[in-house]
Amino acid sequence: MAAPARIADPWHDTDVIDERAPRFNQAVTGLVALSGAAFGWPLAWALMSGQLLIGLTIGRRFCIPCWAYFELIQPRLGEGELEDSRPPRLANMMGSAFLGAAAASWWLGAETAGIALGAMVAALALLAASTGFCAGCELYRLTARLRGISPQHHSHVDLADLDGARGASLTYLEFTHPLCSECGQWERRLSERPEPLVTVDVSERPELARKYGVAVVPTVVAVGADGAVLERLAP
Repeated sequence: MAAPARIADPWHDTDVIDERAPRFNQAVTGLVALSGAAFGWPLAWALMSGQLLIGLTIGRRFCIPCWAYFELIQPRLGEGELEDSRPPRLANMMGSAFLGAAAASWWLGAETAGIALGAMVAALALLAASTGFCAGCELYRLTARLRGISPQHHSHVDLADLDGARGASLTYLEFTHPLCSECGQWERRLSERPEPLVTVDVSERPELARKYGVAVVPTVVAVGADGAVLERLAP
């Protein structure tokens, strides 16, 4: 039986990503990094670092693990939940940097440092692939929470930016993307509440996302009648 049609084109809708794609990429990265550490193959680290860098700079289509997932695996399994692609991008940046540093350390004579760096990447990547806990992704989300809209930072919203919020004692504000699965889940959940819900599509209103420091979707906050940010619900 054919898998359902994709919602997001993996080569063009790069704001989001199938949640299983990063885990597959992390599995490949982890196995390559582990091989380099176990057998003393710095070239494996360098090649994997280069692959991650190519995917980040030129595009997913030129990243072999990405191509393998989207062309060979996803058509058979179907598309998974779609999530913001920025957290796994940071994880890939970190993986590329640390694997490149591992290879350089080995070739400069610091073999122990190279093995340590390669083994660290292997451990974190395989942990992410097997459990879903991605250290680089969590670091991105943490920094997004620290700098984004919240009662502690960007603590006030201009109600002129929020159509439908005026006159309400409490309004839910969601920064969303039309292809984000979790965004849709939040929208359905909040639409069942009596308070009004205002959604901002960051693909159509990037200036509002920049204005309020929104670095990941979904971002959901509760806003008072005066525009004060009362609570951050997600992430």
